[in-house]
Amino acid sequence: MDRLRCRWLLFVAFTVLLTPCWAQPRQATDSAGRVILLRQPAQRIVSLAPHITELLFAAGAGTQVVGVSEFSDYPAAAQSLPKVARATGIDLERLLALRPDLVVAWTSQAHRQSLARLEQLGLSVFLSEPRALEDIATHIEALGVLAGTSTDAQASAASFRTQLAALRQAQSSSAPLLRVFYQIESRPWMTLNGTHWVSQALSLCGAQNIFADARVIAPIVDAEAILANPPQVIIFAPTDQPAHTWQNEWRRRLPQLPAVRDARWITVDANTLHRPSPRILPATEALCRALHQVR
Repeated sequence: MDRLRCRWLLFVAFTVLLTPCWAQPRQATDSAGRVILLRQPAQRIVSLAPHITELLFAAGAGTQVVGVSEFSDYPAAAQSLPKVARATGIDLERLLALRPDLVVAWTSQAHRQSLARLEQLGLSVFLSEPRALEDIATHIEALGVLAGTSTDAQASAASFRTQLAALRQAQSSSAPLLRVFYQIESRPWMTLNGTHWVSQALSLCGAQNIFADARVIAPIVDAEAILANPPQVIIFAPTDQPAHTWQNEWRRRLPQLPAVRDARWITVDANTLHRPSPRILPATEALCRALHQVR
């Protein structure tokens, strides 16, 4: 028996002995359709993605979060928590040292093997991968059930649904859709397809992603593909690239494109629009305002 397994089994045995007889089992269905069952509400939770950290805090379980992933920078209380994962992998030793009774994860190729290992060791792993804006409220509720904070989670989910409905009502219009290119990288040009929630936000704002039909979620595209279906507006979601840099790249490579010639472009905040958390609604509202100004 290896050291990780031995350490974890000792913790599980100790936890079972201390489990109060009144504790009620909790269960919720994750993004993979699996029913996650806990003997009692989770008291020590590890989040393995920034959006998950935000969802847990929105569900009222922030004080139960003991570890997070890199870039979990919101809310402020999450910034000082131990970092146990990054995009390239999970630090299993550090994660297990936190003695979690629930791990909430985002499936990625880099994490897949480590997540399987955690489940082999007996940890409960809930997969959180919202695929639609409405799923955000559903995941808040599910996490609230597992954390024993359903009252707060239900209130947060209800508020999200109310705000989403109000945003949809405010943006409903019969105006023609704006064709947009949504850029997440410059070299090479990379965008998102229609299965990503960003495309849903664009649609809500009266815009159409010109690469919605792409087969992969984040396709790389070339100048010929863009010219074949020219966008009316270019939207860029930078991480650390100043606006003039990516705009100059367009001027250099596709100066003949009307959106480039007329400087019809928008910069959005990737940290809010790319995370399926409650903050996506004000980010979408800001996107809608920006698109309205260039319409």
